[in-house]
Amino acid sequence: MSTTQLLQRVLAASAIGLAFAASAMAQTAFTLTSTTFKDGQMMPKKVANSTSTNPNCVGENVSPQLSWTGVPDGTKSFAILMEDPEGRGGAGVHHWVAYGIPATVTSFAEGELSKASDKYVGGKSTQGVGNYSGPCTPPGSPHHYTFILIATDLDPKELAPGLTREELQAKIVPPPPAMSHAKGTAGLVGLFTKPS
Repeated sequence: MSTTQLLQRVLAASAIGLAFAASAMAQTAFTLTSTTFKDGQMMPKKVANSTSTNPNCVGENVSPQLSWTGVPDGTKSFAILMEDPEGRGGAGVHHWVAYGIPATVTSFAEGELSKASDKYVGGKSTQGVGNYSGPCTPPGSPHHYTFILIATDLDPKELAPGLTREELQAKIVPPPPAMSHAKGTAGLVGLFTKPS
């Protein structure tokens, strides 16, 4: 499966993807990139988590550099999700949930997301933390770590800290008749597995 196909599958499988698929396709200029790794390629060992109790956490938990261009009109803030759809035997792992990123912010330096910052509001990952939580991939086939950037019309201070991925999705895409707060999405996929 190609990187583009996997990203489309992840987006389509989530409530956000269902709500924004047309927007993501129409907003081709809205792109997410990284100098730490190339889309669809292996990420360096340093981005893996460093949890001493898990033998698969072999890195330094250094968050990758991220930057984006082509911001959709009307954007007031961004949200970022980092997903591992193959984690937990296919149940998926939400490695990072962040939002309230002001529209004036269009990049994060390498390592900047590994700790709390006033540039974003930390949600609650599967690991229970609000900052970047890197891969702890077992040996074997690489997992596809999908970074999803969502442009929203929400004020950066509108949402309280600690929202889970599902709670954030419900805020961005509330049930009808409420209007969606999404302006567009962009994505990037990095691969990782425990080195042998």
